[in-house]
Amino acid sequence: MNGFPAPLLVSAVEGIPAGRALDLACGAGRHAIYLAQRGWTVTALDSSGEAIGQLRERAGQASGIDARVADLEAGEFSIASDAWELICDFLYLQRSLFPQIRGGIRPGGLFVATICMMDAAPAVKPMNPAYLLEPGELRGEFAGWDILHYAEPKRRDDRRRMAELVARRPYEPVP
Repeated sequence: MNGFPAPLLVSAVEGIPAGRALDLACGAGRHAIYLAQRGWTVTALDSSGEAIGQLRERAGQASGIDARVADLEAGEFSIASDAWELICDFLYLQRSLFPQIRGGIRPGGLFVATICMMDAAPAVKPMNPAYLLEPGELRGEFAGWDILHYAEPKRRDDRRRMAELVARRPYEPVP
């Protein structure tokens, strides 16, 4: 992957105030660095110590990024309830995290994701289906939320299809 943030994330956070962000399976941290440069306080998680080392090296000391090695599948990080204005998830699927993600985003906060989908195109490299979304699955996980963007674009090359989502947690009604 290049060092540039995904255009989906860039457009999702444009014009909104910075807050606390969680970057799941962050890799070398292109999204975490982008957010931190715009004033966000970012917790960036990845199971690879090498990737977190690269992130720390690229970001520097005064970055506003708390970069941690954590195996999400092993439960080494728990997403606290109502703790984040933004959670982003790019190219990582762990279905068991969706309830924590939904609960971890504060009312009015955003979930931004691009996740690989099932794809029968002959040129697409086979992947374990446990890590691939079914059509409509990602949108369904956020039913009842304000869907600001959802797409499952068809690809014209040999790249895998991706589901893209920007969803805002609705504000709870005032009693």
